[in-house]
Amino acid sequence: MTKTAEKYRQRLFGEDEHPYVTFEHEVQRVLTPDATLVDAGCGRTAPVLRKFCDRAARCIGIDLEEFPDPVPGIELRRGDLARTGLPDASVDVIMGRSVMEHVTEPELVYAEMRRVLRPGGHFVFLTANLWDYASLIARAVPNRLHPWIVARTEGRAEADVFPTAYKTNTRRDVFRLAGQSGLEVVRFSYLGQYPGYFMFNGALFLAASLYEKTIARFESLHFLRGWMLVTLRKPPQAA
Repeated sequence: MTKTAEKYRQRLFGEDEHPYVTFEHEVQRVLTPDATLVDAGCGRTAPVLRKFCDRAARCIGIDLEEFPDPVPGIELRRGDLARTGLPDASVDVIMGRSVMEHVTEPELVYAEMRRVLRPGGHFVFLTANLWDYASLIARAVPNRLHPWIVARTEGRAEADVFPTAYKTNTRRDVFRLAGQSGLEVVRFSYLGQYPGYFMFNGALFLAASLYEKTIARFESLHFLRGWMLVTLRKPPQAA
């Protein structure tokens, strides 16, 4: 990160709500105090799920990675999102932040989310939009190079960078997969943020920021924004 890029970020995006915050607000909107909440792809330390421990009756985190330590108030399960092992109709809300772009079997994952949701339950996820320039570049670059690149552009640890698949990262894919699995699309929104990949260079950050501001201004260009926020629901009358 350079001081120039940070100055531009504060000036151009200082008042903007980050997609992570919008996502958490959406989860809170469908969550009730007596709910069972699952974080699908919660990460090694379940950082997002920790925020909801006092807002749900039961919190379950699922991830393929090993958990270094127990997290008080959270049931941690190591497993695949396509095969969670949870009972049928046992969950009220499932959330997933920055995980669906890594899913390689989306049909199975959507079907599994429907299976474990109670009738009327919700699946809320925030994922990368395939038509964002960062996703298009990531898709063109071999996965084996992603950790090295992200570590140097974002400063994220290489161990926290995972292979991407982008199999449910367009509006068309979401609606198709939801329909096939018997889930209703309650919300689909394109969201944007400051261009974090360019924080290492002030001039590049400014150019990318002007691009983001332009596509945010015109609704016809929203399909190019960086994130998709999706809320799916299992029909209340479903078995």
